[in-house]
Amino acid sequence: MDHCGEESIKALGHLKTARGQIDGIARMIEEDRYCIEVSNQIQAAIALLKKANLIILKQHMNTCVKDAAKAKNGSEKIDEISMILEKYIG
Repeated sequence: MDHCGEESIKALGHLKTARGQIDGIARMIEEDRYCIEVSNQIQAAIALLKKANLIILKQHMNTCVKDAAKAKNGSEKIDEISMILEKYIG
């Protein structure tokens, strides 16, 4: 189970970029910048967070869930994925 592979590095890059954007958004608010500009930057940060989350979830399915299924105890991992999907859909 490799949690520090290329995909994790990609997700980490998205998270670091989002952190920089969030710091910039805070400065924009402190500088009383135009609301639509602030909102656009917030949406950009959210998009990066979603990308990072999808990378992590895909990696989870390709490692943890796959390994659990091979070991014949995948039902717990399937339940975890179901709960995450409910958060997205519901």
